[in-house]
Amino acid sequence: MNAPTGPTPVIAPEILAFYSETIDESVRLTSAADGVLEMVRTQELLRRHLPEPPARVLDVGGGPGAHAAWLVKDGYTVHVVDPVPRHIEQARRTGATAELGDARALTADDGSYDAVLVLGPLYHLLRKDERLRALTEARRVVRAGGLVVAAAIGRYASLYEHTATTWLGTKERVREAVADILTTGVHEPGRKGFTAAYFHTAAELVEEMSNVGLGDVRVYGVEGPAWGALKAAEQHSGAPLPLDSPLFLAALEAARLAEPHPALLAAASHLLAVAQS
Repeated sequence: MNAPTGPTPVIAPEILAFYSETIDESVRLTSAADGVLEMVRTQELLRRHLPEPPARVLDVGGGPGAHAAWLVKDGYTVHVVDPVPRHIEQARRTGATAELGDARALTADDGSYDAVLVLGPLYHLLRKDERLRALTEARRVVRAGGLVVAAAIGRYASLYEHTATTWLGTKERVREAVADILTTGVHEPGRKGFTAAYFHTAAELVEEMSNVGLGDVRVYGVEGPAWGALKAAEQHSGAPLPLDSPLFLAALEAARLAEPHPALLAAASHLLAVAQS
């Protein structure tokens, strides 16, 4: 497979504004208990599957370098690609190299990385052909037999989240948005509270990974079935949940225990698919 030619695709203005102005992605995985649970579990799963350092890791859509930071500390050689200029500045502070780019048109050479992480782009590619393009690029730039890991937002995440916040029963616009996501998987551009996004089922994620020629696809529920309890506890107490609290530790153990049970994938906020090139 050859590297693509032509102009690099442009990120949608709404998505760029969301990550540049509305939220600070650099604190999302540290500022709330459900975010910390996502980080802890993602680290566990990646460390289980990644080749030994100093393997070369391409972090596509790596944002401000939340994962690049600990990967660098673990001894990996990490390069971040992201379409948000703010994120590139932040990612470079982790010790990783970084470039402004697009998951659908990577500049890396064929087979130049030992592992490719696609832990954000699938969230915001609403069309299947664009998601397949990003996964095809990941497969192109990983070496033969290398690892490709892709994350997706779970189809039912908004249902659980807004039950925890109670907005599902109190805000009609939230109820309508959740109903549409459950039916179509799409959070339409222009709707408040989030930005344009696609929410996967586990079966869809496996299909998309397989469609681009990746093999031995395994999907994990990152946060497991109890993450909503963490969100509810913080939402309604108005206070951060200590990470050594019985509730956090129980939610973490629930995520680990859920791994062998595919039916529980539907309860996770994020899905993580691990595959071989």
